[in-house]
Parts: sequence; structure tokens; C-alpha cells
Amino acid sequence: MNALALPTRRQEEWRYSDIEAVAGAWPLPEAQHVRVPEGESLSYLLLQDAADDAVAVRDHVIEVGDGASLSFHLLNIGGRLGRVTFRVTLGKGAHFGLHGAMIGGGRQTLEIVTSVTHAEPQGTSEQVIRSILGGHATGNYLGRIEVARHAQKTDASQSVKAMLLDRTATANAKPELEIFADDVK
Repeated sequence: MNALALPTRRQEEWRYSDIEAVAGAWPLPEAQHVRVPEGESLSYLLLQDAADDAVAVRDHVIEVGDGASLSFHLLNIGGRLGRVTFRVTLGKGAHFGLHGAMIGGGRQTLEIVTSVTHAEPQGTSEQVIRSILGGHATGNYLGRIEVARHAQKTDASQSVKAMLLDRTATANAKPELEIFADDVK
């Protein structure tokens, strides 16, 4: 049996995280798998409101079929470390929408980490993230969009804004685009 290695700050997706808090909860729970069948439309509401000293890590692996749509609404407010990740793969003409908010204070670290892969043509995605942070809280958004070479007519967007209530609060945003197709927006 191989033990999974604890993440380090050298790994980009963990760069701003509270590694000490992660170590106390290691190994992390398995990812939740969501599959949206071809032509279907689903919507999820997710509240991450763990106890003050808890480490809450929710990992989602999502596959959105051809012509399907998935909308996620997320409020990330609890725990010493509250981390929600999404690894999304979109089919032809599929749509993924993420509307998330992080509200933190004290010494919390709240994170939303996304990786959206436009694997087929005509897919759309939008990610809108808002943060309100006070005290010594840290809010992290790491968002990656990948567009495959043949995924023409892709339309993807990210919007990240943060309001810091104290000088000691921190907001980190790291949007990434990796585009191999020519006809994208």
C-alpha cells in the first residue's frame, strides 16, 4: 500500500494553503464524483461551514456530457482551513458555471481551487468568485482553464474580487489559461 505524500508549498495548488492544518487531517477524504449526462441540466448548492478548528476539504471531480449544463453555487465560510476544489471536464456544447463566495475572519484560510478542461468544441464556462476577509484571514482562488486544440468556439471567463476589512487580511488570486485552440473567447 502506497501512502500519499503530504502536499507542500512547492505544488502550485497548495502554494498559499495552511499546510500545517492539512497535515492534521491527512489523508484527505476521497473526491466526490459528479457526472451530468448528455443534454441534462443540474444545479448544486454547497455550504462549507465547518467548526472553527476543523479542516474541511471537499474535492469534486466533474464530467459534464455533451450539451449538458452544471451550475454550482458555493458559500465557503467555515473551519481553520476550508478548501473546495473542482476538476471539471466539459463535453461538446457543455456549460459549467461556478458562483462562489468566501467570508472569513480570525486566522482562517479559505480556498477555492478549480481546473476546467474544455475537451470538446463549443463549451462554455464561467467562474465568479467574491471574498470578504477580515482579521488575519486568507482567501485563495486558484483557477485554471484549459482549452484543447480541437475545442474551437470555446467561451470561458473568470471574475475574482475581494474586499479586505483589515490590513492584516490577505486575498490571493491566480487565474491561469492554457489555450491550444484558435477560435476562443
